[in-house]
Amino acid sequence: MKIGIIGAGNIGGTLAKRLAKLGHDVSVANSRGPETLATLAAESGVKALRVEDVARGADVVIVTIPMKNVPKLQRGVLDQANPHAAVIDTCNYYPKQRDGLIAEIESGMPESRFVESHVGRPVVKVFNGISAKNLMERGVAKGTPGRMALPVAGDDEIAKRMVMDLVEELGFTAVDAGGLDESWRQQPGTPSYGAETDDAGLRRALADASLERTGEWRA
Repeated sequence: MKIGIIGAGNIGGTLAKRLAKLGHDVSVANSRGPETLATLAAESGVKALRVEDVARGADVVIVTIPMKNVPKLQRGVLDQANPHAAVIDTCNYYPKQRDGLIAEIESGMPESRFVESHVGRPVVKVFNGISAKNLMERGVAKGTPGRMALPVAGDDEIAKRMVMDLVEELGFTAVDAGGLDESWRQQPGTPSYGAETDDAGLRRALADASLERTGEWRA
């Protein structure tokens, strides 16, 4: 598949390397320009592009940037993606640690709804609660005992299925976590966030989540 990644931090860079190694046609962009991605491109074989070009013709677009920067994305940045492209949101809201107050999220809007409202496309939430180290190292073949599971939430069933297949290809068990309005169950501060567990453990963690944000995760 043709995959465009907006953001080249720990998760974006790791996804770029792993997806390229699996044979996908991967392009990456960041806010500082393609020249700053020369090392990543040389090491992994991905293409380094400008943000406004990275979604062109993409089957999958991954948005993996600080939440505070989501409103700064250029309007229509995903317009050149394929009409039925799956858009993955890996973003997390860290009000005290990085992002400052985002009123909509503080008022109860699921973080991925906030992202969706700014990118103008339905999004699928995944990869937000896994560390870059685990993303790089913990992928194993289907059927391996204790295989790590990741939650996948989204409203577009076709896009969600595409994303779940990609998660499986990367070596993780994809767990359908419901529609995007349920994606709060995998936000920071919930039992599933950062959980290194299998399918059954992840389902329990999602079920045990509370809508109430703890103080650490409020502005």
